[in-house]
Amino acid sequence: MPFPRRLLKSHEEVVVDLHPHWWYYAKPISVLVGAIALGILTLTMEDGSVRTALTWVSIGLIGVGVLWTVSRYARWATTHFVITSDRVIFRTGIVAKSGIEIPLVRVSTVHFNQSILQRLVGAGDLVIESGTEDGQQRFTDIRNPDGVQREIHVQKVASERGRSSDSVPSPRPGVADQLEKLEGMLDRGTLTPEEFKMQKRRLLDD
Repeated sequence: MPFPRRLLKSHEEVVVDLHPHWWYYAKPISVLVGAIALGILTLTMEDGSVRTALTWVSIGLIGVGVLWTVSRYARWATTHFVITSDRVIFRTGIVAKSGIEIPLVRVSTVHFNQSILQRLVGAGDLVIESGTEDGQQRFTDIRNPDGVQREIHVQKVASERGRSSDSVPSPRPGVADQLEKLEGMLDRGTLTPEEFKMQKRRLLDD
């Protein structure tokens, strides 16, 4: 499910839209696999009472693993880590929702951390330091965290360049250019000689 367009500003473009890495499912799936393995193991036991007890334990664990996996999927589907041309957005929640938005111009530093196992599977954590009220935010189970780190920096630089170019006033045309335009208007008959003289005097007096 992509990030909803209605939550974006009119000029914003989505650059990165990520759900958590599949590593997010590691714990519930481990419980589920372990419970199934225990259930298979009980079939080889000769002691009937022990076998019955372990069978119920494995059934209970399988139920827990299934419910945990389903709930993880529902949260995975509604969790977004988004980089736009203007900000970093994180939103999560099935019914009750929470989230944070960090303007790119307020981002000061982006760190990523990967354990050996996370590096093997391509997952990791991001820590974003910014000039916002919260100061520092950690995001877990991010896919390709070093690539995401680079993309944040790329978009931050692009955003800052866009803001600086918008803030620079347009240069005022030179006097010679304006005189040339007035002469062209005089030649085309757009200005009368009297109007041309008046506009020329005003321009030279500024």
